[in-house]
Amino acid sequence: MEQGKTFGIPKALVWQAYQEMRQNKGAPGCDGQTITQFDEQRDRNLYKIWNRLSSGSYFPPPVREKRIPKADGSERTLGIPTVSDRVAQGVVKIYLEKILEPLFHNSSFGYRPDRPAHDALAQCEYHCRRKGWVLEVDIKAFFDHVDHDLIMKALKHHKVPAWVTLYYKRWLLAPMKLNSGELQERQQGTPQGGVISPLLANLFLHYAFDQWMCRENPYTPFERYADDIVCHCSRMSEAVRLKDQIRERMKEVGLSINEVKSNVVYIDTFPRRNVKHCFTFLGYDFKVRTKRNYKGELYRACAPGAAMKAMKKITQTIKAWKVHRSTEASIKVLAKRNNAVLRG
Repeated sequence: MEQGKTFGIPKALVWQAYQEMRQNKGAPGCDGQTITQFDEQRDRNLYKIWNRLSSGSYFPPPVREKRIPKADGSERTLGIPTVSDRVAQGVVKIYLEKILEPLFHNSSFGYRPDRPAHDALAQCEYHCRRKGWVLEVDIKAFFDHVDHDLIMKALKHHKVPAWVTLYYKRWLLAPMKLNSGELQERQQGTPQGGVISPLLANLFLHYAFDQWMCRENPYTPFERYADDIVCHCSRMSEAVRLKDQIRERMKEVGLSINEVKSNVVYIDTFPRRNVKHCFTFLGYDFKVRTKRNYKGELYRACAPGAAMKAMKKITQTIKAWKVHRSTEASIKVLAKRNNAVLRG
């Protein structure tokens, strides 16, 4: 700890957070400052962040409201922090991640290092081949209803340094600047778009769901990607009972499940009527498909494939590009313009 500083925060941690922020890019916050503008006085700005974090005098600015339309016609509200605030959040996230990552459940995949979505899809396919029933669970407006007190309780349980809990509390309470210019105070929830929000979500659901499942249903495998959950059951009655249990559990922690998107699904090869036979997880439709083995023989098994909604959406996007009219553009120009969407 440097002399005269309240908290011993290494400068190297601020530099690492800055590098990650640059790599992830992102839009300007409520102050309108871009990454390019931040870099014009980079060293001064980074020193200011470190100095305020170390002295306990850092107070986060409001997050900027950004509304994203969803497929069902509703909107998802994001909270975009300023560039400086993303660096500050990154400092605390990197520090806390080293403590929490080894403790998280192996079936938790969302927003964790070295645990990409395709690992979750592979595990989901593995379990679908062994159990004929699936319970898909979607938590309703999860990021908007996370209980602040329970998050702080979880942080204190791990005995993290005082500066970590101090700044996490300030970020949780930071207001949102609406498109109208008004400031909206927040007493619950954590804004999507923040650097710390995914880690807070995983910490909350680690105790609200993962650990609870290990206690109450230790032989029921599952995959969780943030607030999207898939549980695998052997019988329909087991899946229905589990849905009731999860509904009650979510009520205990101040949340609720989306009844429309939470369904019991049959994914075995034997025919069955009056029940759903397909579910969507991370943009892939899981259902029984005809496949070919290494001998060239056909067989039936549950397998993932690109979701029909996602296929229609990307088809409409590509049509809107009107590539056939871009006759003057070179291959490099087209690639620079469109590759990000194609990769996504």
